[in-house]
Amino acid sequence: MASVFTRIINGEIPCYRVAEDDRYIAFLDVRPLKAGHTLVVPKHEVDYIFDLDEDTLAGMMLFAQKVAKAMKQVIECNRIGIAVLGLEVPHAHIHLIPISKEGDMLFTNPRVSLTPQENEALAREIAGHVRL
Repeated sequence: MASVFTRIINGEIPCYRVAEDDRYIAFLDVRPLKAGHTLVVPKHEVDYIFDLDEDTLAGMMLFAQKVAKAMKQVIECNRIGIAVLGLEVPHAHIHLIPISKEGDMLFTNPRVSLTPQENEALAREIAGHVRL
């Protein structure tokens, strides 16, 4: 069965898309730690990030860098943090999270709630700054 991310990639589930090319996609997390929390996902479904071939893993990091730079232009924060957990969805992915302090990266923190309109506007604004 396809992962939820593969279903998003295939257009079966909607998302707030931030960036996309032929190999990767970035979209807002539906349960964000901070506004703008974005997931970067390879389009080829592989469960564990370190099972990706070297070219895909390196390309994913370069794609994430471009998305993170765009996020930093749009969202007030000190940095864009990066995390790889890999337990919640069996499809390799990277979390990009706007942070101002280390505690902002705790996945036990309460999730923020944004309206669909806020998510749409934020995704559109970030997408406008991504340079692929």
